[in-house]
Amino acid sequence: MTDFQVVPGTLYVVSTPIGNLGDITQRAIDVLSQVDLVACEDTRHTQKLLNAFSIKAKTFSLHDHNERQRQEQVASWLQEGKSIALVSDAGTPLISDPGFHIVNSLKQQDLAVVPVPGACAAVTALSVSGLATDRFTFEGFLPPKSGARQKVLAALKNETRTMVFYDAPRRALDTLEDIVTVMGTERQVVIARELTKTFETIKSDSAGNFVDWLRADPNQLKGEMVLMIDGYQADPDAISPEVENTLKLLIKELPPKKACAITAEIYGLKKNKLYDLTLAMKW
Repeated sequence: MTDFQVVPGTLYVVSTPIGNLGDITQRAIDVLSQVDLVACEDTRHTQKLLNAFSIKAKTFSLHDHNERQRQEQVASWLQEGKSIALVSDAGTPLISDPGFHIVNSLKQQDLAVVPVPGACAAVTALSVSGLATDRFTFEGFLPPKSGARQKVLAALKNETRTMVFYDAPRRALDTLEDIVTVMGTERQVVIARELTKTFETIKSDSAGNFVDWLRADPNQLKGEMVLMIDGYQADPDAISPEVENTLKLLIKELPPKKACAITAEIYGLKKNKLYDLTLAMKW
């Protein structure tokens, strides 16, 4: 035990391990040991964590279905001077887990909300993905149905940042097939499954190859999964639709070489490439 002491009237948002119990922080243990109450996504699941560290804490449920109803009670407890820890089943609360409505409500009432950082599956997976980490977007869970999932993927098709999703492994094959349909077979994908656990698997490959791999190994369709997709990388030599449209307009009024020369000057392109385009396409 350290010299740390919880502050009365404070909600602590506490990150817990995503698998390996050794990843819990000393500060998280201190907070969970001292608070008056622990708000849990699943009290039975959290009780196992508390038992593992011999923490005797009173728990109550706070999940998607009762969060809004709990807001007034939680605020009242804090105003009475009680200290409360908010945890999810694993990782950092509020990251595709319950807690947003409670935290938002408490912040509006100027009640104290303090983070106790630790494990987060999305960041853990991203750190070993081999994909670009300077810019990324976290998109949470993909829709369970193919049509809705393809719609989400289509909206992200030209996203240049690395995309991070949570997905149920049992749907992984269907998800990869949708990625192939929307983004193509060559889009780079990384799957991080069962992070920090015994059967941790981190694999990188093209979307097309992933479909074959998952079909061949049903064991990969179990556990918890983070799915990452490489951001869209434009072909530096590709001619944009805007350039094509300009060229189409000019070629109606001018000889092809003159139209190509003017378009090249406007967009800073090589006119020979534009001329090759005019020969290859039907205008």
